[in-house]
Amino acid sequence: VTVGGLVPSRTKPGELIRQVGLVPQEPRDLLYADTVAGECAAADQDAHAAPGTCRALVTALLPGVLDETHPRDLSEGQRLALALSVVLAARPPLLLLDEPTRGLDYAAKGRLIALLRALAADGHAIVLATHDVELAAELAHRVVILADGEVVADGPTAEVVVSSPAFAPQVSKILAPLPWLTVPQVALALEESS
Repeated sequence: VTVGGLVPSRTKPGELIRQVGLVPQEPRDLLYADTVAGECAAADQDAHAAPGTCRALVTALLPGVLDETHPRDLSEGQRLALALSVVLAARPPLLLLDEPTRGLDYAAKGRLIALLRALAADGHAIVLATHDVELAAELAHRVVILADGEVVADGPTAEVVVSSPAFAPQVSKILAPLPWLTVPQVALALEESS
């Protein structure tokens, strides 16, 4: 495997984080400082980012979280948002996310979706592993479904997620056979028809 022409096992971590960002299912694995401010300062330094870059991301994803808060005192969803901010400070062109909505409330999930859409629009590649079919319907252009390590479906999101009731988002279950997967798609269709 190469990333941006680099072999990860032979690339210095400081260089690799500017090429690929990984947010694991357990975000606490990325957090080691005693405060949110400490995590952000370290992330900015490691990423060679302008001071305040990580903190701005935290503020966008976690409004109201104080600098002096210890990461262990954050909820699971808040720790995930902090870990995402730490990784995104480097603005890697490839972002790997494992269960990125785990522990997020609806509002935080909406902010995450907006951030990921903006990154994708800016040319970042995003690969995510998730059981959240609603998230896949909102974000993904392509879906690959795995079962027992085997690919069971692979293709455009709109085709793959409706191929089985188990994978279909709620909107498509309710409105089938209409082509909509998400509430924003339904809202847009209603606006266009009026």
